[in-house]
Amino acid sequence: MRTSGSIWTPANVVTMIRVALVPVWLLVAELCVPSPTEVSLPCLGVAILYMLISLTDKLDGYLARSRNEVTAFGKFLDPIADKLAVVVALCFLLEVGDVSAWVLLVIVSREFLVSGLRMVVASDGVVVAASNLGKWKTAVTMVAICGLLVVRALPPTFAVASVAHTVFHILLWIAVALTAWSGVDYFVSCWPHVSGSNVE
Repeated sequence: MRTSGSIWTPANVVTMIRVALVPVWLLVAELCVPSPTEVSLPCLGVAILYMLISLTDKLDGYLARSRNEVTAFGKFLDPIADKLAVVVALCFLLEVGDVSAWVLLVIVSREFLVSGLRMVVASDGVVVAASNLGKWKTAVTMVAICGLLVVRALPPTFAVASVAHTVFHILLWIAVALTAWSGVDYFVSCWPHVSGSNVE
């Protein structure tokens, strides 16, 4: 895979659009008020927009692979875009009383831990690749968030709303468990470099 000298690759442009859409999404989400008696189309639009933002992660990855283009800027920005989309959405759901603060605590703490570990191992010239566990964690988290946003657009009188709300909350807690597990797994992988036990 070749390394591109320009940051203006299609994959990077998609990533930058994703970053720019996150604050726009938050502004629109905060302006939408659910209806107690009928489906709220504005809130449903908020959920759909978040789904599109989430799917752009797959799009920029596809573009980078299919065009055989990799940039240092893309490596830097893509994970930030993912974390920004997740944390901002969870902050919004916390603001409206739809998730526990513990969810944010675990997810944000894990990101601080992993970012710190990456800096430490990078100083040794080591790159620890993202594990499948981390990819599953991100996918499950985004599905749970999308589901909760869709449920928010439904009136409480809908029988399916209560069931779906419970299902997606369970899925979110599964995502929290995967987040903690992936953080521990990353720490174990990096421990030789953190402890200095790999130094001859």
